[in-house]
Amino acid sequence: MNKIVLNIGLLSFFLSLIYFSQRGLVLEDIILRSFAVFVILTILLGILALLFLKAINKSSQKKSENLANIGRK
Repeated sequence: MNKIVLNIGLLSFFLSLIYFSQRGLVLEDIILRSFAVFVILTILLGILALLFLKAINKSSQKKSENLANIGRK
């Protein structure tokens, strides 16, 4: 999952490089803004991935508890 998040972050970095270079900005501004986009998007996607995995684990744990309770009866 971390590789996917990092790859999406890198894709956003390079796309933002293209976008900001088309606007005619200075090279330092282009790189700084693109890096900021990369960092923010990667952190947000990492948090979303963690929340997604926690939700899946919680639902699978409830399901296994329900199956165990049915088996005891």
